[in-house]
Amino acid sequence: MRVESQFSVEGVIKTLKEDLPTLFEKDISYDIYTDDIYFKDPVNTFKYKFNYRIIFWTLRFHARLFFTEIYFDVHEVSQSAEDTILAKWTVRGVLRVPWKASLLFNGYSTYKLNQDNLIYEHIDTWDRKPGEILKQFWQRGDTAN
Repeated sequence: MRVESQFSVEGVIKTLKEDLPTLFEKDISYDIYTDDIYFKDPVNTFKYKFNYRIIFWTLRFHARLFFTEIYFDVHEVSQSAEDTILAKWTVRGVLRVPWKASLLFNGYSTYKLNQDNLIYEHIDTWDRKPGEILKQFWQRGDTAN
């Protein structure tokens, strides 16, 4: 027996707009994702909701451990095709090091929806290579503070 989807594209966009800005502070809603969600970014590739939950837990853990401030600024979340949602964002933060190194990079997330409007694929694209982002860790931050 097939149950009608309880999600609309607008509902998924609304959930993403609510979840993404606070993903370093609290857990996201997992009910908009399929059990076999596929995730890929420049450093990780995996499948299944269990692993997806772990990546978000890891992000929060490392944010608290390594940063005095960290933000996930969401600029736009919109439907870019019938089965696609695009989220544009910036990650910025201050590392917990004596020289207060700043972290900053931009990216976008492409979410693919199945026929039930559940996200089955999440691909992150960053504006620079992971090694270039890591180099920011050794650069002196704002010394005016």
